[in-house]
Amino acid sequence: QLKLVQSGGGLVQPGESLTISCGAAESTLEHYAVGWFRQAPGKGRVGVACISRGGQEAYYSESVKGRFTISRDDAENTVRLQIIRLEPEDTATYYCAAVERGPGYCSRVTNAYDYWGQGTQVTVSS
Repeated sequence: QLKLVQSGGGLVQPGESLTISCGAAESTLEHYAVGWFRQAPGKGRVGVACISRGGQEAYYSESVKGRFTISRDDAENTVRLQIIRLEPEDTATYYCAAVERGPGYCSRVTNAYDYWGQGTQVTVSS
């Protein structure tokens, strides 16, 4: 059983940058593809980025491309989502998710993932 632990998030002003992190407690993320999802108030959970096992493949939704960067550091057992030029529309609860797959696979679909982090709130407001 993989337990994902998220950190980061908080209240930021429009235009600022933020990095949120996802790690695995008592296990390793090395064999997992990882996705980042967000859920705004009153809306469904949508995928914004994913990264394959090994990090060779990364994909972004069109709405965040150019502002979001997903990265992984298997030595630190961490996957990060860096967000620049934050907008009020980025306000949401952000979730990381993991699924054990071979290299090259990742998905921005929620039901592709077996394990989920606890969620972290990002609020963009002046």
